[in-house]
Amino acid sequence: MLDDLNPQQREAVQYLDGPLLVLAGAGSGKTRVITRKIAWLVNQCGIEARHIAAITFTNKAAREMRERVGELLPGKRGRGLTVSTFHSLGLSILRAEARRLGYKPRFSVLDATDTQQILSDILKNPDKAGLRQAAALISHWKNALLDPAAARQAAGDEGERQAAAAYQAYQDTLRAYQAMDFDDLIRLPVGLFREHPEVLATWQGRLRYLLVDEYQDTNGAQYEFLKLLAGPMGRFTAVGDDDQAIYAWRGADVENLRRLQEDWPRLKIIPLTQNYRSSQRILRAANSVIRNNPRLSDKNLWSELGLGDQVELVECRDDRNEAESVVMRISAHKFEHRTRFADYAILYRGNHQARLFEEALREAKMPYQISGGQSFFDRAEIKDLTAYLRLIANPDDDPAFIRAATTPRRGIGPGTLEKLGEQAGKRQVSLFAAAFEAGLQSLLPARQLEPLLEFCAFIQRIADRAEKEPAGRLLEELLAAIRYEEWLYDSEDDLAARTKWENVRDFVDWLAKKGEDEERSLIELTQTVSLMNLLEGREEAEPDAVRLSTLHAAKGLEYPHVFLVGVEEEILPHRECLEGARLEEERRLMYVGITRARRGLTITWCGKRKRGGDLVVCEPSRFLLELDPAEVKRAGAQSESQASREDGRKKLSALKAMLGGHAK
Repeated sequence: MLDDLNPQQREAVQYLDGPLLVLAGAGSGKTRVITRKIAWLVNQCGIEARHIAAITFTNKAAREMRERVGELLPGKRGRGLTVSTFHSLGLSILRAEARRLGYKPRFSVLDATDTQQILSDILKNPDKAGLRQAAALISHWKNALLDPAAARQAAGDEGERQAAAAYQAYQDTLRAYQAMDFDDLIRLPVGLFREHPEVLATWQGRLRYLLVDEYQDTNGAQYEFLKLLAGPMGRFTAVGDDDQAIYAWRGADVENLRRLQEDWPRLKIIPLTQNYRSSQRILRAANSVIRNNPRLSDKNLWSELGLGDQVELVECRDDRNEAESVVMRISAHKFEHRTRFADYAILYRGNHQARLFEEALREAKMPYQISGGQSFFDRAEIKDLTAYLRLIANPDDDPAFIRAATTPRRGIGPGTLEKLGEQAGKRQVSLFAAAFEAGLQSLLPARQLEPLLEFCAFIQRIADRAEKEPAGRLLEELLAAIRYEEWLYDSEDDLAARTKWENVRDFVDWLAKKGEDEERSLIELTQTVSLMNLLEGREEAEPDAVRLSTLHAAKGLEYPHVFLVGVEEEILPHRECLEGARLEEERRLMYVGITRARRGLTITWCGKRKRGGDLVVCEPSRFLLELDPAEVKRAGAQSESQASREDGRKKLSALKAMLGGHAK
């Protein structure tokens, strides 16, 4: 089990004398360390798999880890192991302990669209920017474990005070809907553990050893969640890299790595510096940039994968020339080396940079894929079906009620919903419950009341069966009953309707298989789907296409050949991040970009770039000056013009010499 590990990896797997922090440099095999340690705990230390939890940030990372552990612990030995995201683990705890918090186990998990709609109603429809700002503030307060009262005290100006007041109303609305948002899935278990020591003791007994991936990306609430679960003994291995901490803008706190040493003075630190991804020259370029940051440990990445090609630094005339030049280089390299399109990635700081590269790739008839495109779950047809599932799982979910009751339309119009809303508000109950109130009958004539009651009865019938019957069968009945396919073809042109119906079929087949394979009811699947949508959506097969991606979205991925583009002042580093901690994070972003490359790395910048219709002069990024000149080969506008001038001088000298000879 340990034969193919290097000495530092082996030490990290075997160390069990206390809390451990593995500082895993880019490409240093951290997933291998985590999975081998799980197998070591089970096979060598006698800890049952059901008492171990491995915690990641994305569904993709969790699935990859689960597959690798499955190979190491086949059959019964791996049964009961928890491999999940932070939020999935929080969801499991909340399902089990919901009643202690005044929730029923069938609570809903709302997505960003629903939560913004609730906030919009509370704030009386402010502009979208104001709405986003309020949502971000509330999320920030939740991740800092501040309740509405504490948020009011922390508010620094009138805008923040208004957001704090909205926070209280927002929480009241969520509770009325028996719903939680994404941040609640960590915040509420922390509150539960603090207020109920016996619940914490139960979960500490259930999860006796924790392995946590990407620790540098944790926020305040996640840190506290893990601290409580790990207990004073610190039964954990945390794996992280302070050089790859690039998510401060969404609440991650790289200081959490330092806090580990304060909270557990016996913490052992093992750095992993051998890189299994990149050639030596790429790693030297990365090391030369990142050493300009203050760091927890001075990790100098190295590899046995050979020297590799020099890093190429290309100056382009302007942004259009940059896009055309990159696509031409990919085309020539692919032809020469018989590679795949998927071997190439174009990475940039901001999404706005993608357009010109898309145009150039389309012009060259090269297939490409943009990371961070629309999630499968964000498609209207999937959200329609998910609304029914949410309502079946939780009749108090008002946003789901409105969408399901009106898609497809079934005689429940705006007038009916308005009267229903009035009754629900007056009686302080959900829309579903209000439909059965005697008072509603005096507000609505029979022709409006009957379709409403028929719809509610239909939802009730499916809900009564949802815990017991196979999810696949119920979903087929649901689609047939609401005549969704027929409605699609009535309301869309044939091509759009066919595409949407195929997406619905894929979704239903996938859910049915998941329910069967994992023995999950429709109710459990519904909560899982809500969470997957919030985390990242469903993974689909990778096509053979050039990958376009932001640097943030590329973290954790690798490509044989990387083009890191637009490396200029005010882009990378971003114009709002030119000093202090924010500049350090931009440097880490540059480091992440460099270390995505396995064999070839080309970095480009422009002499001029179009901004607001005008061509403005650009400066190369300060990070380019930090690259070791010995590892860099320069090309492009300046180098070529210098070369042509040099060539011109040589020709002139030769001509003069020739003429001089004739004169003699």
